[in-house]
Amino acid sequence: MNVSQIKDCYGCGVCAMACTKQIITISLNSNGFYEPQIQEIDRCTNCGLCVNVCSYSHNELSLKNPRIKSFAAWSNNEEIRTKCSSGGISFEIGKLLLQQKYKICCVKYNPQNNRAEHYIAKSIEELSASIGSKYIQSYTVNGFKEINRKEKYLITGTPCQIDSFRRYIQKFHCEDNFILLDFFCHGVPSMHLWTKYTQWIKQQMPQITFVSWRNKQNGWHDSWAIKIKGYKKTNQKDTIYSSRSQGDMFYNLFLSDTCLGKQCYQNCKYKCTNSSADIRIGDLWGQKYATDQKGISAVITFTPKGEECLQKLNCTMLTESIEVVTEGQMKSNPAIPYAYNQVMKSLNNNQLSIIDCIKTLQRESKKERNIKRIKHPIRTLVNIFNKLKTKL
Repeated sequence: MNVSQIKDCYGCGVCAMACTKQIITISLNSNGFYEPQIQEIDRCTNCGLCVNVCSYSHNELSLKNPRIKSFAAWSNNEEIRTKCSSGGISFEIGKLLLQQKYKICCVKYNPQNNRAEHYIAKSIEELSASIGSKYIQSYTVNGFKEINRKEKYLITGTPCQIDSFRRYIQKFHCEDNFILLDFFCHGVPSMHLWTKYTQWIKQQMPQITFVSWRNKQNGWHDSWAIKIKGYKKTNQKDTIYSSRSQGDMFYNLFLSDTCLGKQCYQNCKYKCTNSSADIRIGDLWGQKYATDQKGISAVITFTPKGEECLQKLNCTMLTESIEVVTEGQMKSNPAIPYAYNQVMKSLNNNQLSIIDCIKTLQRESKKERNIKRIKHPIRTLVNIFNKLKTKL
């Protein structure tokens, strides 16, 4: 029994870390999502460890009997709060745990590989590279393989990555050495989207050195924005700022839900308060904090360990109901949109640009609206006919 038959999974990479023979690799499939491949299959002993730690292959969560508490929170350090995507809680947790001799396994953007990657931070300076959300799937393998189970770590990641990671540390009886942090997840888009987007950016800025996916230049409530720094062809420094409110193409495609992984539509079991983490964070959208432009973090703790960690932060923590904390978050998995197949075909076509993909989305969305217009009066007439038929 092994992961060789698992396709369209979460791509969390924990199976590759767990494999005692080190024969599992994680690579992008044809649709642009990470999934496992077994090299040298004849060396596999069928021990089943890779499947045992795989969150995709289990229906239930690895954390049993969570003790849920919910908060609105923000860093008391204005500089941290300004730089971070919302209230800066994730960075404050990392900073606190570094002081307690933990190492931090978190995510940064690697401009050389043009991807988000998990890495190990051992200092505030190294942790600073993780500031800000990354709205692309992270490559975990190198970072996860650096982890020593006998040392203390904060592990951050998507809910599916964290669920698998808890299965891993449960298997090796070392949960006490780890604090796990996930976030409210919208889903991950195909890496083909990010590749096409950066190809378009590089026409203006050939060398990218920095990406911020949630920049608060125009305030927190207009922070669906990407800020990219790099160099022009003339070797001059350059900055590009593009927000969803101004028609940014990456966010238009990502937030249309037309290019997420199949697992995000069909197999995500981590919405709202479903988590295997000690702590979950995100943006606290909703009416109560609608006028705040600095950023408020939504925080949920699931374990006493998570709650104890929060109590020591240099942060303002306000107890809020779970309804307030989760307002504006996805409560269920998105349905596969009408435009999905055509958008994915466009993204998979190397001859097409991201502009072509946007045109595909617009064309398919128009088709869907026209179909709904036709179906609505027909459905109305059918209902009227059925009522008349019943009376007769």
